Amino acid sequence: MKRLIALAMLFIATLFGILVTAVAADDGSAEANVALASALTKADLPLERGLAISSREGKAISAKYELEDDDADELQLSIYTMEDGENGTFAEVIIDHATGNIAKVTPISEGDDLAVARSQSKVMAQAKRSLEAATAEAVRDQSGYRAVSVIPDLKDGHPVAKVTLVNGTQWKTVYETLE
Repeated sequence: MKRLIALAMLFIATLFGILVTAVAADDGSAEANVALASALTKADLPLERGLAISSREGKAISAKYELEDDDADELQLSIYTMEDGENGTFAEVIIDHATGNIAKVTPISEGDDLAVARSQSKVMAQAKRSLEAATAEAVRDQSGYRAVSVIPDLKDGHPVAKVTLVNGTQWKTVYETLE
């Protein structure tokens, strides 16, 4: 009987440890979401407008508001673009969310960023709708929310836009067809 109680206590302690670890892991993401949501309150530029602005640098293949990785944690709107199709050239376009101007264009030519850009361009090569149109529809359908990111994906072999939205502290993800 003592052994059964000891095993039950060990099981409960292990389960509690797993739950605490899972909650702690989510807290980092939750903290990042809170920081990003807070920073977005100061940004007047909608993500879908940033997509339109970036079009002079090529076709948008993804976009996201993010906090820079440096110590300043400044908000930036990063948009990946492509020119000349999926085997063409790729760039990261940074839009100044305060002015609506292109702040910087950086070619993507190597590493993980290039692999991501190539993958996204393959999906966008199948798309009939732009990310801008899909994002605008998602925002229109989700009253009070604003777009934080849009990433192309394939769902059952069909191109879709995965749009992440925020309203205050409430986050949601919706999918819009790109066909």
